[in-house]
Amino acid sequence: MTLALLGDHRDHTSHRELDALVPRLADELGVEAVWVPSDAPFDLESYDGVWLVPGSPYADEAAVLRAVTAAREGGVPFLGTCAGMQYAVVELARNLLGRRASHAESGDESDDDVVAALACSLYGEERLVTPVPGTRFASWVGEPFVGMHYCGYAPTPEAVTALEGVGVVVGAVAEDAGAEVLELTGHPFFVLSLFQPHIGASSGRPIHPLVRAFAAAL
Repeated sequence: MTLALLGDHRDHTSHRELDALVPRLADELGVEAVWVPSDAPFDLESYDGVWLVPGSPYADEAAVLRAVTAAREGGVPFLGTCAGMQYAVVELARNLLGRRASHAESGDESDDDVVAALACSLYGEERLVTPVPGTRFASWVGEPFVGMHYCGYAPTPEAVTALEGVGVVVGAVAEDAGAEVLELTGHPFFVLSLFQPHIGASSGRPIHPLVRAFAAAL
């Protein structure tokens, strides 16, 4: 199985942790993960799944949004974490809600923003992530756990409420973050998380259950 790590590789903690996870995905789960820059040609048919990784703003935001749409409409397993969650929410709002939908980080704050600055930045912050009973996410992770964040933006509560009306489910919540995990019903695997499940890979932590569930869906 081949997985696209869609995003622009930079020298920061999140991407170094992803680099540490890559060989473990191959060794433990049989998944070959390949970095794909956002501004590079991207053929979705060449991959079994897409992980829209942290690190915004992306070099080519339009290309990222097109990739999200293609994965969503094509039933391709998709995981969006941190910025990946945020941009997937923009895509969902535009195409499922018919809104103009923007990301506050991409320009001046606007009434169209479905992703806005958090009142309390979670950059380098841990929070207790509490799964919502009955969701797929809860079935994967079980009990609450501590999740690491490197983000200052998140989907607005208003956007989350609107998306719940078109098949999006809140899979987990956390203090200061609101909706930590979103799931799209009717899709084989379309899951978004604000916390970064790959943090800890370099120190040998077990592969997070969310990542294992994603790999199993490929």
